Amino acid sequence: MSDIEHRILLRRRAIGFAAGIGAALLLVCGYLFFLQVVRGVEFRTRASSVARREIPIPAQRGKIYDRTYRQVLVTNRPAFSVDLVPGEVPAGELPDLLERLAGQLGVEPHQLAERVPRHMRHLFRAVELKRNVEFAAIATLAEQIDSFPGVTWHSEPARDYGVIGSLAHVTGYVGDVTREELQVLFNEGYSSGDVVGKSGVEKRYEPVLRGSDGVGQRTVDVHERAVTDVWETAVAPRPGSDIVLTIDWRLQRAAEVALGPRVGSVVVLRPTTGEILAMVSYPWFDPQTFIGDGGPAAFSAAASDPGFPFVNRAIRAAYAPASVFKILMMTALLEERIYSPSRSVMCRGRFAYGDRIFNDWVREGHGRIDMDDALAQSCDIYFYQAGLALGIGNIADYSVQFGLGAPTGVDLPGETAGSVPTPAWKLRERGTGWVGGDTVNLSIGQGYITVTPVQIANLIAMVANNGEIYRPHVVKEIRDGETGDILHKTERELLHSSEISDATFAAVRDAMRRVITVGTAKPVITTDAVAVAGKTGTGEVGLEDQWHSWFAAYGPYGAADRDEQIVVVAMVEAVNVWEWWAAKAANLIFHAAFSGQTVAEAVDYLRPWYGDAVFNPLRPEGEEEAEAEAAGAEGGEPE
Repeated sequence: MSDIEHRILLRRRAIGFAAGIGAALLLVCGYLFFLQVVRGVEFRTRASSVARREIPIPAQRGKIYDRTYRQVLVTNRPAFSVDLVPGEVPAGELPDLLERLAGQLGVEPHQLAERVPRHMRHLFRAVELKRNVEFAAIATLAEQIDSFPGVTWHSEPARDYGVIGSLAHVTGYVGDVTREELQVLFNEGYSSGDVVGKSGVEKRYEPVLRGSDGVGQRTVDVHERAVTDVWETAVAPRPGSDIVLTIDWRLQRAAEVALGPRVGSVVVLRPTTGEILAMVSYPWFDPQTFIGDGGPAAFSAAASDPGFPFVNRAIRAAYAPASVFKILMMTALLEERIYSPSRSVMCRGRFAYGDRIFNDWVREGHGRIDMDDALAQSCDIYFYQAGLALGIGNIADYSVQFGLGAPTGVDLPGETAGSVPTPAWKLRERGTGWVGGDTVNLSIGQGYITVTPVQIANLIAMVANNGEIYRPHVVKEIRDGETGDILHKTERELLHSSEISDATFAAVRDAMRRVITVGTAKPVITTDAVAVAGKTGTGEVGLEDQWHSWFAAYGPYGAADRDEQIVVVAMVEAVNVWEWWAAKAANLIFHAAFSGQTVAEAVDYLRPWYGDAVFNPLRPEGEEEAEAEAAGAEGGEPE
């Protein structure tokens, strides 16, 4: 190879090597550009996450209002939680610190020690020691903070139920999420220590009320020690939505006072919409007592109370409907044309069927009696015979048409379906065949049939509405928790439309009015504020001189505008001393609803008919004045 060729070869190699180096440098520069510019944001975020720690910023839970959106029933109050950063406590001083801190917080030292297990005592991560700490305790800690290394606190909202009284079954209450609940709710963003609705609206509308927690960030070093004391808000919390109930606060108070300290329940319903204007179940619980240091003890006491205060008897307790069932029986008799209204039956106080004797509640009997008077005077003998003529098939069919034996779909958890007995039902549930005596008992609302007070409210609504039942509900609106804008409005939902004729319902309404004017309810329905139509019921429970007391009615009877009407159902259990109280309670509720008087004024007005009867305590004087102003502004009738 000549020198010239050799030099050309070397030059080519040098150029190739330089090109290779240049290409490699270009590739490296390109990759660096890709890492630093194209993916720079991603890596900066990763680096930041390594150097920063996050904590949740609790969101405000949505408030709960009455139907006017003016009366706040359930809200939130500022509360404090005390935290400890174990790694900031000098070695060997943790037991002494926890003992002194327990004295400040009013708890036992072992309760705090349990919150800081040994495997966490070297960490520089905050551990929550106690929730719902009063401001006074926080102020004391702040004054002595140098004596409590590693102790901090933060603010978080706590539920405030005020004095909602009987409305506790509707609003419900909240509590810490349990391990079992967390297994279901973990994928929905819940974690240990979160608060969740346990009953009532708080539970049914948990996703609406909850809100979205925010995120706070703080820079830490490799040992988890805080570099700065300032938490920055990375994501702001969003409060939960507010709920506006259908509850009329004045009617709720009237129902609460009217029922008094008697085991039972009251439902007040708007029949044309299904709105529940009042719902009372006694005894009730006080959810405010479940918050704070005494919360666990208060909850345990309520849970073990033999009166079962957690049971909302308006929707969860099922009873025999007694003579209120005769409204359904009369409807079936007329519609099926089994009996004409003028047909009379001789009532001598006793009815023999097979080898049994069935008695009337009037021992000497009512004499000859037709259909209208049979309902007005609640003649058992008439309906014994009418029930046998109708047959169990017709009675069961009409029971289903009236919504019995199935949940109403009210927007509260835990509703009971009740039962409508049939031959198939008895064979399945009791293992025996149906007999004629079962039909006789069923004809007066006794025997195996069970209903809830809210189902009876729907039964009365169906009569008042000419065959239409609307789903009962307690939530009127859902509003934005920040702006107050309406996010959702509950529209009335037709639950059932019957083919029973308007003429039949008109005849039944007239007969229900006679119950008040000349029948069994005449001595106790004394209000002159509104014309009432209804039915009394006295349910046997196998105890001497003790009966369930029912009264179910609507008013105003004959109203030109049916939207003015309300349904009132009162049920007083047989465990109470017999006072025939259900009708008396309804009398006070109707009077308070339509007289324009405050609850206290209505009680005073009706007192001559009540004697020394016991009512629940009324509101303090200032609240009564506010109620009077509200009554005047609303014209004295439920909104």
